Amino acid sequence: MCLFKKVRSFSEESECLPRKAQAALVFELKKEGFKLKDVLKKVAIPEATYHYHIKKFQKEDPDKEWKEKIKELYKKHGGKYGCRRISLKLRGKGNVINHKKVQRIMSELGLKCEKFTRKSRYKSYKGKVGKVAKKSLNRRFHTTIPLQKLVTDVTEFRCAGDKKLYLSPIMDLFNGEVISFGISNSPTLDFVLEPLGEALKVIGNEAKYRTTIHSDQGWHYQHNKWVQTLKKNKVFQSMSRKAACADNAAMENFFGILKQEMYYGEELVSYEELKSETEEYIYYYNNERIKEKLTGLSPVQFQTQTSQSAV
Repeated sequence: MCLFKKVRSFSEESECLPRKAQAALVFELKKEGFKLKDVLKKVAIPEATYHYHIKKFQKEDPDKEWKEKIKELYKKHGGKYGCRRISLKLRGKGNVINHKKVQRIMSELGLKCEKFTRKSRYKSYKGKVGKVAKKSLNRRFHTTIPLQKLVTDVTEFRCAGDKKLYLSPIMDLFNGEVISFGISNSPTLDFVLEPLGEALKVIGNEAKYRTTIHSDQGWHYQHNKWVQTLKKNKVFQSMSRKAACADNAAMENFFGILKQEMYYGEELVSYEELKSETEEYIYYYNNERIKEKLTGLSPVQFQTQTSQSAV
């Protein structure tokens, strides 16, 4: 193919291309064996301009180091982090970088925080089967005092073989830490009482103010054994109104994050595999997953920093 036809195969009107694209065109044609002076004449680009752009092409990517760090963090957190969390994580390691630059680089690399649609939630409400407590928490989910306000609920996962896994966590609203949790293949009363017992040990050792624990009106939380356990340990009880998910929004939000980041979009696995993955995720959530509202720290890191600054 003659040089003229070859140029036309790249672009009908090469002189209409930007200088940078013309330089790239000359470079490609030169690699195919055409003489540089002939190509420059046909593409109509000065030799000095060609060499200027080629030098720019050959320069190392100025964002190469940032790209490696961002890819490493994205992979480490399983694609769960968007540009803001990755920015916070980078700055937490002493790097100086703007979240807009992180956003641009992630866009160039095609890295996106995957999101999946939430599915139906487990419903433990069976009508009034015991005592229904007042809504004393009243959607006041913020507190500056550790172990002052706790929330709990039960959620359900499907496993392979048409089996199910149930999770019952108890979360401290001070820093969003899951201080205890239970996992079972059946939503029994003991299944929710066990993490309550663990939480009460933490409260007894560390709480400086009287604790309130909030839940929905599920049958577990109306049960006399749950109610009396709280009374015996001088813990206030609070309950959501019937069919008012927003009354326990902090717990619902945790379930949404957990399922979005480790469950939705994945293949169904056995009960034992999902149990192990859930335990690992809760450790990750408490110790490594950073939150903007905790100044870029994980719940445990925030608790530690707060404790140290109070000394």
